[in-house]
This record gives sequence, C-alpha cells and structure tokens, in this order.
Amino acid sequence: MEEVVRIDKWLWAVRVYKTRNQATLACKAGKVKVNEGSVKPSHEVKIGEVIDVNLSSLHKKIRVIALLSNRVSAKLVDQFLEDLTPKEEYEGQKLKRVQYFEQRQKGIGRPTKKERREIDVLKKYLGV
Repeated sequence: MEEVVRIDKWLWAVRVYKTRNQATLACKAGKVKVNEGSVKPSHEVKIGEVIDVNLSSLHKKIRVIALLSNRVSAKLVDQFLEDLTPKEEYEGQKLKRVQYFEQRQKGIGRPTKKERREIDVLKKYLGV
C-alpha cells in the first residue's frame, strides 16, 4: 500500500516553506500548481508529479521523487525532490538581492565603513 501525503505537508517536509501553515496558505492562494492547475492543501502528492511553486519573486519547479510526511534535514532533501527550476531564475534572484541591498532610502546618507564592508563582502560572495 502506498503512503498518502498531503501537498502542504510534503512542501513543508522538503523545506520549500518554513511552516506548514505557510504551505497551506500558499495552496489556498493559488501559488502552488500541479499539472498547470491550482490545488487545495489536501491534494494527495504522487511520485513523478511536477509541482510549480510561486515564492514571491522566485518560481520553482519541482518533481516529486519520494513521499515523506516528517521534516528532514536540508542535506537529505535531494532524495525526495528534483529541482527543475532553470538556473536563470536563481541568477535573477541573486541580482535582485544585490540591487536591493545597495538601495538606500533618501536622506539616510552615505553608508558607514561597516555597511560598506558588508556590501563589498556580499558583492564578492555573489561574484558581482
């Protein structure tokens, strides 16, 4: 007999969302799709399904490899899903992070020495 796992619980278990409540709310809001159709949080996940998840500015595409109902460590996540998200999506996310980090509100002034060093470290880390 095959194990039955709800999609909100599976998304939480493979660390797509930090809490199960966030996964449930995302399903209800239509941000989680299976086979191009929105799903309810109670949708039963099947092995081989492709799940599209809209995480604010990142659109992830995930294939289910195995089912699980308990949260696993980040190192073990690759055993349960295959990430089909294009690399351009992740590169765009990095670029947005750098651009947002350098933006300063009007009237704050120039960055301090400490802030400047943090900006340089971030740029070096991201290769910008």
